Amino acid sequence: MQPTISIIGIPMDLGQTHRGVDMAPVAIRYAGLARKLRSLGYSTIDHGNIDVPGHYTLTSTHYEERLIPIKEACEKAYRLGAEAIKNGEIPLFLGGDHSAAIGSIGGVTHESPCGLIWVDAHGDFNTPETSASQNIHGMALAVLLGNGSQQLVDVGRPGAKLAPENVIMIGVRDLDAEEKRLLGSSGCTVYTMRDVDELGMHTVLRNALKKLENIPKIHLSLDMDAIDPQEAPGVGTPSPGGLTYREAQLIMETLCDSGKLQSADVMEANPILDTKNRTAQVAVSLLTSLFGKSII
Repeated sequence: MQPTISIIGIPMDLGQTHRGVDMAPVAIRYAGLARKLRSLGYSTIDHGNIDVPGHYTLTSTHYEERLIPIKEACEKAYRLGAEAIKNGEIPLFLGGDHSAAIGSIGGVTHESPCGLIWVDAHGDFNTPETSASQNIHGMALAVLLGNGSQQLVDVGRPGAKLAPENVIMIGVRDLDAEEKRLLGSSGCTVYTMRDVDELGMHTVLRNALKKLENIPKIHLSLDMDAIDPQEAPGVGTPSPGGLTYREAQLIMETLCDSGKLQSADVMEANPILDTKNRTAQVAVSLLTSLFGKSII
């Protein structure tokens, strides 16, 4: 019998400036997520969406004003993620911008550590000191490793939520100069799009799982802008030259086959910038592969 998948919406649009990303949890559900997961033999519990104030509630877009509601939303996501793991469920978080991962990944590591596969065009490794935009969605991974605002670093429990040697990044192709420096000395394993091109996705994934062979559980964090915008156009920060649909699907299939998947989040789809909900449909298709849909 398959475990229960616990669906948690985090309609966060405070970590960046594009409106519409807060609608992604609804768009992904509308694309048939729960129905398709149930067709694979899973039961699902949908917790609805965490209550997150939108941009329209702010008097400005300053970092300091956004910090508190982001922290509060991530605290809620943390609690739901930790509870799902405790109950033997698989938490599946639907974002929202990638700052929501501070809560999702924090929560699923509450009881014990896990490995992280971070699939993203960007590093999300800035800090308030290095970020020109001050967009918190570009700081999420740094925060999870203990760098940046102490209020965000301490969401759920004090300190870093991940060990850098247990972090694998795939699909990276757009880094700020200072972010590149920080990431280079971080201890994370980074597979850029050049690495994907030269090695092939099969080798990248084989090496990634080898790196995490002593870690019993893995969390997948999928930013939809990792996929080439020709295939997933509805994102706020598109970057050309991304993963093909098949490369992304191979990530999902390989993680499923590993038997190590503990939890996942899918972030940054923006229905306002999309074409006929295409990006949400791609997200659902990838998630069904992650949870066991096979060609034969």
